[in-house]
Amino acid sequence: MILSLVKAIHIAALVIWCAGLVGLPLMLSKHEIGEGQASYAQLRLLTHRAYSYFVTPAAIIAITAGTALIFIAGVFTLWMFVKLLVVGVLVALHAWIGHVVVLMSERRGRFAPRSALPALLPVLGAMLAILFLVLGKPALESFAPAWLQQPLGHELPVDETPI
Repeated sequence: MILSLVKAIHIAALVIWCAGLVGLPLMLSKHEIGEGQASYAQLRLLTHRAYSYFVTPAAIIAITAGTALIFIAGVFTLWMFVKLLVVGVLVALHAWIGHVVVLMSERRGRFAPRSALPALLPVLGAMLAILFLVLGKPALESFAPAWLQQPLGHELPVDETPI
């Protein structure tokens, strides 16, 4: 029961987070140079509030619930660690989009809108990679060489005993 509840919370938060990471670059690219102050202020407030009140809390809830799922389900496999690496990329993209939102508010009408593609392509790529890893659960081979995976039976080269 708890597993299903945490999984539902995780998926709901992921939907909001990913929708925000797609929607925010589209909203930021909508801004036009020379538009009126009222429409600029409205767009700035909309992007700021969306990022601060919806997308970031959804990201925190998704990551927290996902971390809980790892421990509840005991999924300590290589594909999960690769997925966590891609989630880290998604978090970095989240921070970068937040930086662009702040730049828009600090430049007061001098913000030059960029195309949404430089932000959308890596975000969509990370989302697809996560979906592939979660739904496919590929049998990934270990990245470590075979000699590093086998214990050699040697003593530590120090005299101290670890606590």
